[in-house]
Amino acid sequence: MSPLSDPLAPATVRLVLVEDHDMVAEAIGMALNHAPGIDVVARSKSIAAAVADAGRWQPDVVVLDRRLPDGDGISAIGRISAVAPEARVLVLTGEATASVAVRVVEEGGAGLVVKSSGLQELESAVREVAAGGVVFAPSLLSGVLDRLTGRERHAGGVLTGRERETLLLLAEGVSTDQISERLGVARNTARNHVQRVLEKLGARSQLEAVAIARREGFLD
Repeated sequence: MSPLSDPLAPATVRLVLVEDHDMVAEAIGMALNHAPGIDVVARSKSIAAAVADAGRWQPDVVVLDRRLPDGDGISAIGRISAVAPEARVLVLTGEATASVAVRVVEEGGAGLVVKSSGLQELESAVREVAAGGVVFAPSLLSGVLDRLTGRERHAGGVLTGRERETLLLLAEGVSTDQISERLGVARNTARNHVQRVLEKLGARSQLEAVAIARREGFLD
């Protein structure tokens, strides 16, 4: 049976690429389009165009350049999420520091990739965030968690038993698909569990939820 007709084959990842430099966009777009199971449905050159394209195409992943002609890409994550709630945003940046990574997490982004990384690494990052994971360099992750853990914030609700199970799995760094498999529930149900955990903890991303949970003692 061919992958196209196999009901168990992974779904194609629909991707919007936001990059204002033509040569860079062309290289990234061609590489990702040639990667099996990834379809670049639109290329945008500005924040305004990215928001419009995300709303039109409802992609699974948005690869978003940090520096764009009409502003800072990180600050646009919320606008993109508002028009395409299911989209995971992966930020491309020239420099990756803990402070930049914290901003990405706080805005609801799913990861940060340095532009100097290879195209294969970017492809892997796209697949990881599309599967529900987060992508940050190990050297940044501890700094991100330390800074988020130190923020003044309180859990906004009591987690159910299933939500606590979901939180423990998030702390292991597993994807939504893996949560679905480990809990024995449908993917949409797993996604709903994750969303409720984020809402109750007042978090805008899975990584921030884990940081808050650690501070509140939910993972002890």
